[in-house]
This record gives sequence, structure tokens and C-alpha cells, in this order.
Amino acid sequence: MDAKLWTPRSVEDTQALYADWARAYDADMARMSYATPDRIARALAATDLPKDAAVLDFGCGTGLSGAALRAAGFTRIDGTDISPEMLQVARAKGLYDTVIPGTPGAVPGAPGDYAAIVATGVISLGAAPPSMLHVLLKALRPGGRLAFSYNDPTLADSTYIAALDQALDTLATREHRQHGPHLNEKVTGSDVIILRRA
Repeated sequence: MDAKLWTPRSVEDTQALYADWARAYDADMARMSYATPDRIARALAATDLPKDAAVLDFGCGTGLSGAALRAAGFTRIDGTDISPEMLQVARAKGLYDTVIPGTPGAVPGAPGDYAAIVATGVISLGAAPPSMLHVLLKALRPGGRLAFSYNDPTLADSTYIAALDQALDTLATREHRQHGPHLNEKVTGSDVIILRRA
């Protein structure tokens, strides 16, 4: 992993990156002490969201966030990703009730289908644009939670901060925000954030 992960790129380039990385992804993330999935799952579990609420793991990749959500006690989890290769790995783990091939810029299902959406490392430089924050919030029912992370490079980008500020002005209230480890080997942190849809 290097700085190219956190540089803007096209959807096609992102899909190519993760197609090549899918088989080695879990081992690479374990080697780099990827902490954010567990941090997000624990933060969401600390809210009053019922453990049997419908949760969408948006940008689920190989299922690392799904595993963390299961470990935190959540029992109804769907996963979606735009990388077929990553989804193949996730599907084999049996973590998700449904595994849904993703469409860039869109949330599967109808607005309100999910009580919570988790987006671990998804709304960030090199992945989804800042506007995705608004799209995910609009897909939630009133009172629904969006649990996501901004890694350190993303926190330094004013467009992502502006998107968060706008969301807090118009669509949501903040329930949780805490900085902590992201990829320990790289000494990279992230903010774990939970927003509640107004």
C-alpha cells in the first residue's frame, strides 16, 4: 500500500485496484493492524440502535466491517461493493444476509430500507467523493444512523470537511466522533463518526 490509495481516481481505476488486491486484501490489512472496522462497529453498538436493525455495509469489500459488526452483536447485515472480486471473497465468508453488487454513486434498495449504513473507509480520498455523504444520509429513514470514517489524508481535504459541515447543517446531528488508529503500520489515524438522520 502506498500514497496512490489516497489520491483521486476514476471508478474504473478503483475497480481495477481492488480487483488486483482482493485475494491479498485481508492479509495486508491484518499486517497493517487495520483498526477502523472494529472501532466503527463498537461505536455503533454503543448507540441505542437495536442489534436486529437492518444494517447495510456500504463498500463492504471483503467483509472486514461485516465481521466486526457481527462481533459487535448485529444480526441483520447486507453488504454491497462495486468490486465483484472483493464481493466474491465477502460472499464466501457467510457474513451477510444478502450480498449486493454495487452501482457507483447509488445505494441499493429504497430510501428507509436500512436503519443504519456503515461506510468504513469509503467516503475518502481515492474512493467515494464527498457528495456520497449526502447520498448515504438521504437513503436513511429519519433517525437512521450513518457510521463512517475519515482517515487522516481525508481529514486534511477541505472538500470532505465541507461536506460533513453541510450534512450537519441540513440533514443530520452528530452522535459520535473520535480520532484513533486506522492503519497502525503507517501511523495513520481516522475519525470514526456517527451521524443521526434528522
